[in-house]
Amino acid sequence: MKVKGYELKRSLVAFTFVAPCLLGFIFFYLYPTVRGFVYSFTDWDLFSTAKFVGFKNYATLFKDPDFWISIKVTVYYVLLNIPLQTVLAMVIALIMNRSGRSGFLRGVFLTPWIMSNVVVGLLWFWMLDPPVGIIDAVLVKMGLSKINFLTDTHTALPSIAMINIWRHMGYTALLVFAGLQSVPKEIEEAATIDGCGSVRKFFFVVLPYIRPVMLFVVVTTVIGSFQIYDTIAVTTKGGPVTATYAIYLFIYKNGFEAYKMGYASAASIVLFVILAFISFLQMKFFRANESDS
Repeated sequence: MKVKGYELKRSLVAFTFVAPCLLGFIFFYLYPTVRGFVYSFTDWDLFSTAKFVGFKNYATLFKDPDFWISIKVTVYYVLLNIPLQTVLAMVIALIMNRSGRSGFLRGVFLTPWIMSNVVVGLLWFWMLDPPVGIIDAVLVKMGLSKINFLTDTHTALPSIAMINIWRHMGYTALLVFAGLQSVPKEIEEAATIDGCGSVRKFFFVVLPYIRPVMLFVVVTTVIGSFQIYDTIAVTTKGGPVTATYAIYLFIYKNGFEAYKMGYASAASIVLFVILAFISFLQMKFFRANESDS
């Protein structure tokens, strides 16, 4: 009986520590998700009573050309963002790993991530502005032509991707750096003794060992990339034409500008399903719970 009482006491103590996070998850994530799912089957304009319409919102959504444009733009952005951000983060992580305990170096790389998305967006908007932007001024000084980074349909989305890579690569590098720190030195030393060079050792010894960390990095960056909104809202507002009309902007405009909250909720649920499916495929492909240790 004493043992059971002790276990119950430990469980209550543990639950006491977990309860704040659990309540936050329920009220700020689970409840809004369930509510959004319910509203996706209704016609609701935020002011009047919601009317049940069944699958009408979903049927209209899949026929909406603007929805498919937003999906295409978002996928293109993800393909621009993820590979380059991951590679740069890996390079930065290796630099931090070689530099030992340099807090200054880590602070430099993390500074952009600490800044607000809106601040970063405004900063780069001013720097990339053709008439007064410092970047175009430098290009002209070098004898090159000005580039309409945010006002040309071909360069707008790559410019948005560049801005967000700059902001997030330091944080992503820190995650990879934490994984590199967990690699036993004995394994690297053994590989060196066996004649492995630095490049070969990284790809065939270190990288397989930190596979779970890399999976976490890729999954979180993919999910974050699909949620791009702040930078676009501050800089291009979805333009020029529809070059940067991402899915989150589509949801916002339908929900809070057109007041079609049920329709916007349906788009949100579709996005949730897409992200869940992509995350499942990534975990299956990378074997999330395994490392070659």
